[in-house]
Amino acid sequence: MFGRRFADLLLFCVTLTELVILFLLTPSFTITDWIYVLQHLIVLGIALTRRHPKVRDYSIASSVAVGVAYVYPYAQVIYLRWSPGYVASPAAGLVLVTLAAGLSLVSLLTMGRLFGVRPALRGLVTSGSYGLVRHPIYLSYVLGDIGYNLQEWNFVTLLLVLVGWMSLLYRICAEERLLSQHVEWPAYVALVRYRLLPGIW
Repeated sequence: MFGRRFADLLLFCVTLTELVILFLLTPSFTITDWIYVLQHLIVLGIALTRRHPKVRDYSIASSVAVGVAYVYPYAQVIYLRWSPGYVASPAAGLVLVTLAAGLSLVSLLTMGRLFGVRPALRGLVTSGSYGLVRHPIYLSYVLGDIGYNLQEWNFVTLLLVLVGWMSLLYRICAEERLLSQHVEWPAYVALVRYRLLPGIW
């Protein structure tokens, strides 16, 4: 019980910190920013009400992967403030970032109280965006990363994104090892063949 309370409190505190950072780093809010604010508010509620996982991955590798996932987006923002990058296609970048925010919000709402950061088995979501790929929230991260780097990038931000994606791939594999213990997993995998990229992987 203590472990659950600590994990939920940690998620609440980290999400609240992210929300504060978002307000501090964002000079003016667009519709995309407000979507991210809404997502953080939803996660705050989930942290206080989510169900206890049947199984959770406490390994060091998973802890590192989760840590990297939280840090690398902010590292890009901080580095670009210190060393401005190149502008590629702001309009296309904005479209991808907005699409990513929408997909992330829809996926979060679909997952609801089953949401977690560390790989765990709380249940299995198969509807909505989870009928498209098995990890739509991670797909939204990929789209968002591409979008932000189209708006402004340099070699360091690209390196940070690659490191972030490596942690994402690890988390996918770790999560699926646990989700495979769910009785409905084989049927779901047969129905939704792709983990992240429709038609590719």
